[in-house]
Amino acid sequence: ARQFSPKIKHINFPTNLLRLEVNSSLQDYFTELDAVILRGVKERPMLALYKMPLIDISDPSDSEEELSEIGGSFRQEGDSKHHRTANGYFDKLPYELIQLILSHLTLPDLCCLAQTCKLLHQHCCDPLQYTQLSLQPYWARLSDASLGHLQSRCTLLQRLNLSWTGNRGALTLTGFSSFMRACGSSLVCLEMSCCHFLNEGCLEVISQTCPALQELNLSSCDRLPPQAFTHISKLTLLRRLVLYRTKIEQTAILSILTFCTEMRHLNLGSCLRIDDYDVVSSMMAARCRSMRSLDLWRCRNLTDRGLTELVSGCRMLEELDLGWCPTLQSSTGCFQQLARCLPRLRKLFLTANRTVCDSDIEELASCCPSLQHLDILGTRLVSAASLKKLLQSCPRLVLLDVSFCSQIDTRVVQELSSLFPKVAIKKSFTQ
Repeated sequence: ARQFSPKIKHINFPTNLLRLEVNSSLQDYFTELDAVILRGVKERPMLALYKMPLIDISDPSDSEEELSEIGGSFRQEGDSKHHRTANGYFDKLPYELIQLILSHLTLPDLCCLAQTCKLLHQHCCDPLQYTQLSLQPYWARLSDASLGHLQSRCTLLQRLNLSWTGNRGALTLTGFSSFMRACGSSLVCLEMSCCHFLNEGCLEVISQTCPALQELNLSSCDRLPPQAFTHISKLTLLRRLVLYRTKIEQTAILSILTFCTEMRHLNLGSCLRIDDYDVVSSMMAARCRSMRSLDLWRCRNLTDRGLTELVSGCRMLEELDLGWCPTLQSSTGCFQQLARCLPRLRKLFLTANRTVCDSDIEELASCCPSLQHLDILGTRLVSAASLKKLLQSCPRLVLLDVSFCSQIDTRVVQELSSLFPKVAIKKSFTQ
């Protein structure tokens, strides 16, 4: 274990709201924080209780009036022989080149730049600059007013990220609905993980205003009531749906699978209110045969019958997460059947399934040559010999997790790593 103290940016106001963001882009595997210690002082510092400023997305109408006055004075000073535009010769550049330059600016920078001159105001407000928009970095400052000021710029919006936004009443149904009605018609991707302002009315608005939507992420929106999810079934072009840790129930997911037959990627991880995953799996096999990735992490009632139906119907699956599914037993032959039915399989998670054995590994080695990632954390029945056969038969394998596998000790991991240096073999770390 390692203790460290990151540098914290100084703020000039008291707060009881902190969000920890971990950048794991340079990590080769999962990171884990065991604990966070916060140290403060008993006495409240003598600071003014400033409100957090809203994101600088000011309504440009005021600045336009000022710019008109400034432009007028320039015109009065100039004569017919020396015409001055006062825009730094930007008007001599091709429109597309200016657009390309401005595309590298952040949203607050665009809003500030829009107030400098009429030409740049036109470029900064061009809807083509806002076909993809992520408001997640500004989650703490985004409000209904912010969305209102952005509406006229986002009429061509295709991809929108509102994750983490809207808490503590900053976004309301009224503000969200107004924005979606103005900007949702071209939307194909909507990311809204951890948006606790969402309610049934918001999902109804999404289903009404986003007819072209193909991707929807509602991960960890755990305050949405179960009945709200029925509106998703109206989004018949959906290809990717993330419902991780939500309160969706069986009726709603069956309705979604019935009408959203283009589904390619589905995440039902930790959706604990679904009563019978065998029925859900049967519906997937019948209606969503083009499924590419499926996350069923922590589904507690999926049996070998449901898994067999699933892999028999969805043979194009490339990624499958069955981690922490305690009702799946290797003795039924379900994992071997999985391997035989899914020749395109690239990633398989069988985390914490203690019944996974050598026969399962050998079947994967024989039937899944494209395998890149395998997680069998926690099994006691897999030997070094079967792992060696897997590594020999799957040349594309890049990651193998054998943490807490009692037959695979550090010596075995070192030996296999030397034989297959391109594969990252992960073993549990114990101090």
